[in-house]
Amino acid sequence: MLITAPVLALLLASLAPQIAPVSPPPPPMLPSDPLPTDWRPIPADELLVMTLADGRVVVIRLASRLAPAHVANIRTLAKAGWWDGESIYRVQENWVAQWGDPTEKKPLPAGIVESPAPEFEIPAFDAAQRMARADGYSTASGFTADGWPIATDGKAAWLTHCYGSVGVARDALPNTGSGAELFTPIGQSARRLDRNYTAVGRIIEGMQHLSSLKRSDAPLGVYADPAERTPILSVRLASDLPEGERPSFAYRAADNVRFAAYLRLREVPAAPTVAVGAAVCDLPPQVRRVP
Repeated sequence: MLITAPVLALLLASLAPQIAPVSPPPPPMLPSDPLPTDWRPIPADELLVMTLADGRVVVIRLASRLAPAHVANIRTLAKAGWWDGESIYRVQENWVAQWGDPTEKKPLPAGIVESPAPEFEIPAFDAAQRMARADGYSTASGFTADGWPIATDGKAAWLTHCYGSVGVARDALPNTGSGAELFTPIGQSARRLDRNYTAVGRIIEGMQHLSSLKRSDAPLGVYADPAERTPILSVRLASDLPEGERPSFAYRAADNVRFAAYLRLREVPAAPTVAVGAAVCDLPPQVRRVP
């Protein structure tokens, strides 16, 4: 019986010891890398899920601890389905996208406080991490332990209007806005709105669906043609969605040395770049989706 070369090769291969592939060692952990315990769950009733036309989804983390009265209104509006069938009706280049009722005549649901007490400032500068860089809006800025960007002038503190933050639109003061009309900066931070408009949250997923919308050339970016508006199919709290449809997210806690190291990396660029520090709005939100 003749054994051909291919058959001989197969026989020899079957007799060779089976060596398991060796996985490369994991990269060494850097001082700025978070530990698993640094990621803390965001409660489902602090996640606002806005579904746009074509099924595009935007998820907002609500700052219920820092703007409780306006967030309470927003929860009531979401539970009532008030935004369903409304639209994004204002998209102004290098400024904001705004959504709600463009007529401002739609009745608000029961239980809404139409103009809560101002929540432009928060009780204290309780930053777990502080950055000393001063700018035209504050003497210092930083992050709260639960990951919110804040600033101070040494006397008061406030949530900052960064790219992707969510603020409450309003008429002239003393009106503070009910929360039915919301906006987000889409081209840059909007720090000149700090301590003037209530910030109630931050977009943590789907920001590209708002920042890529067609800009309006009409005054203030309000679409002149209603057909240009982006329809809103629904807005719901994640806690009110069926369990299998609820998105789940975690924020990176700032109350540890690893987050401090993360900030230092961004405050001090590598040579020969001149180190000028980091502004609080330059840093993206440290949030991730959880399976």
